[in-house]
Amino acid sequence: MTLPIGSYVVEIRTGRVGKVMGHEGPYVQVRPLGGGREWDVEPDGVREATSAERLSAATAHVNARSRGEVP
Repeated sequence: MTLPIGSYVVEIRTGRVGKVMGHEGPYVQVRPLGGGREWDVEPDGVREATSAERLSAATAHVNARSRGEVP
């Protein structure tokens, strides 16, 4: 299954939520919500994020930014 660019995913091993930015070779390139460095994941190592997971990750990022932990 090829995940479309722009879809939100969860890396199964770590639980990190991100946005699909592209496909390079056998890997899916994922960027964290709120920006940051992309990482590569094997396609079977991610699944689509639920609405609740997307909201939770976005809220965590906004809270961290308000505390000055991220730019």
